[in-house]
Amino acid sequence: MDESGGSGQPQSGTDEPAEHHAGPVAPAAPSATPADGRPAQASEGEDGGGATDNGRDTSHGAGQEATPADGPEGRSSAEGHATADRPPAGHDHPAHDHPAGDRSTEDHASHDPGHERTLAHSGSTRTRPPRRPESPRGGLLMGRPFGVPVYVAPSWFLVAALITWVFGGQLDRVLPELGAARYLVSLFFAVAFYASVLVHELAHTVAALRFKLPVRRIQLQFFGGVSEIEKEAETPGREFVLAFVGPLLSLVLAGLFYVAMQPVEPGTVPGVLLAGLMVSNLIVAIFNLLPGLPLDGGRMLRAVVWKITGRPMAGTVAAAWVGRALAVSVLIGLPLLTQSGALGSTAEDSVGMDTVTDALLAAILAAIIWTGAGNSLRMARLREHLPELRARNLTRRAVPVETDTPLSEALRRANAAGARALVVVDPDGNPLSLVREAAIVGVPEHRRPWVAVSGLAQDLTDGMRVSAELAGEDLLDVLRATPATEYLVVEETGEIYGVLSAADVERAFVKAMARPS
Repeated sequence: MDESGGSGQPQSGTDEPAEHHAGPVAPAAPSATPADGRPAQASEGEDGGGATDNGRDTSHGAGQEATPADGPEGRSSAEGHATADRPPAGHDHPAHDHPAGDRSTEDHASHDPGHERTLAHSGSTRTRPPRRPESPRGGLLMGRPFGVPVYVAPSWFLVAALITWVFGGQLDRVLPELGAARYLVSLFFAVAFYASVLVHELAHTVAALRFKLPVRRIQLQFFGGVSEIEKEAETPGREFVLAFVGPLLSLVLAGLFYVAMQPVEPGTVPGVLLAGLMVSNLIVAIFNLLPGLPLDGGRMLRAVVWKITGRPMAGTVAAAWVGRALAVSVLIGLPLLTQSGALGSTAEDSVGMDTVTDALLAAILAAIIWTGAGNSLRMARLREHLPELRARNLTRRAVPVETDTPLSEALRRANAAGARALVVVDPDGNPLSLVREAAIVGVPEHRRPWVAVSGLAQDLTDGMRVSAELAGEDLLDVLRATPATEYLVVEETGEIYGVLSAADVERAFVKAMARPS
């Protein structure tokens, strides 16, 4: 939804994890690739597998695209939307089926056995799975409509104060008899206006839930709101609908306020409030329909280009660059329109402090649009590369060892088999725990014959068992749900496939994001 830490690139090709020498160890033997492409588990003397790098903690759509890739988190999305590499040297049949049997190994096409690290030499960096980019945290929880939390960011209070001040000044001209009470009326207008923004965001949320897209939260913040939708719409038609419902609801609200104005006397407080809410919702609808990301109109343009080309990324690139053009247009055009009197004031009135305020407003809007367009491009690239993260490809071979096996003997078996993980099993071959690579590195070589592997292992929990079929966002979601440094990868039948390192996933994520789309 995407922060990934600096543990390098995934184990693929000539990429190697950082080396941590803890004493001389026999080099890992190159693995042979079986016909079925599955890695092998070594026998008592040559069990497959390897210890994993230990993971470091890290945290999209969503956002103006979250997300994604939000990331991976990222998701992603503003309407928030926020996230492979090569398989290890091979995988074995389940450890409990062949505790002493010879295993074949699986090498990815780009994997170079000559660069395989031995288990005892593997470096350990604390790293957790990459996460989707997240929107800023914080704010007040206001409720959970449709089960989605709604937060008010601290920046909203700044905007509310600004609206109260500006609208209060306008009321002083229209209703001078209000005196200081005009600021209470202005504060009510600011709250009512953001309630309209919330309705706009709820429209996106309801549509997303209708399409079975998870919504992380809604946040009211500086210059509007964000619906953080964690996954991307599956079709351009759904993407178009998801984007259009927000401006549509703003137009409906403008119409309702216009109808409510009719029986109300124009020069009264209700009349002024209704007129202000009608105009503000109309402006929100029109502004959001501009065809550039991260605005709703940009997502609609993206959906159209996606439909024509059949490529979501093509739509994102087109809409993002239109968004950047819009940012430049707002930066230059808004002050010029104000000076020309096209926005309702004369050029004589638009001088001094008002000119500075208009220029500052234009700069802030332009920065938001430009940044949102760039974030949308990054999230789109994240989502494009997320399917490359496959548990089956990233898993390291695993050697089954019983609880009382000395560490030196376990390492000998792993190194003889070219393996890089150790799985502690019971006498029946059922997995009990995973030996932590960081713990292995911390044991001096002369003590390894006297240390049992069970003392260096982490007990397996249900969340640490990962299906070999997981990939992309599904894989990242599972890893985030149970933060750990290593995970046991199993087949659908429950057979052991190997061990997945959070560090390997992170490196694969970083490498995938570095590749051009």
